[in-house]
Amino acid sequence: MSRDAMTRQMQTGQGFIAALDQSGGSTPKALRLYGVPETAYATEAEMFDLIHAMRARIATAPGFTGDKVIGAILFEMTMEREIAGKPAASYLWEEKGVVPFLKIDKGLEAPANGVQMLKPIPGLDALLDRAVAHGIFGTKERSVILGADVGGIADIVAQQMDLGLAVLAKGLIPILEPEVDINAPDKSAAEQMLLAALLKGLDRVPAGRQVMLKLTIPDQADLYAPLIAHPAVMRVVALSGGYSRDDACARLAQNPGMIASFSRALTEGLSADQSDADFNTALTAAIDAIHAASTS
Repeated sequence: MSRDAMTRQMQTGQGFIAALDQSGGSTPKALRLYGVPETAYATEAEMFDLIHAMRARIATAPGFTGDKVIGAILFEMTMEREIAGKPAASYLWEEKGVVPFLKIDKGLEAPANGVQMLKPIPGLDALLDRAVAHGIFGTKERSVILGADVGGIADIVAQQMDLGLAVLAKGLIPILEPEVDINAPDKSAAEQMLLAALLKGLDRVPAGRQVMLKLTIPDQADLYAPLIAHPAVMRVVALSGGYSRDDACARLAQNPGMIASFSRALTEGLSADQSDADFNTALTAAIDAIHAASTS
């Protein structure tokens, strides 16, 4: 029953997805923004302990509930840990009503043909089996489009779809994330190419099945309306991509039907030094702002 309830929440829930999935490469920056300098830890293990404490503080905050945060994307190590004495994914769904997803990508290849493809994912089958065992609903996999190269964009969508079909075969829902770099000089043209490639790629989704898409907020408002309406798409969510929270929310509000899946824009203004009261107030304000933009 819980999986059916998760599906209903992802299809129709009025809210957004929190991206709590910073990996080894992005964790030091996330901690610095949280007020934790690199001098505060000596080993990678200590670094991951600190970022887990930040994630757990967010997840256990009073304002972090499924009423507005309908899902959350976890880093693999977070899935393997506990929050408030329960396995992380179980805590999110059972205590907060937040649908758990898992980041499965292992980083990016070097730029080529205007894109950065996904690196290989060793042990993908076993990782997906572990995700199922932990009660994870779906996965997320990020690659990056750097410019309007039609061949590169076709390649990146094909790779995303290949991986998405492997995820679907395990009974999980993939969030395909071909991010368009917000600093691309031809961002608008790249987004037009991406739309065409995705509409073609979605023909590969088996009848009656659905994927999700995580995309950069487009320059042209409502560009992705055909994807939002597509029967093979459960939800289209937006990454903040380096935009400030205010900017990301203003842009998102121009795209009805697209909901947020923010990381930096969610944690902006949070600090390890804040009292719990101040932290919870700041987080609730962020959640309210992002929720409003996602439901406008």
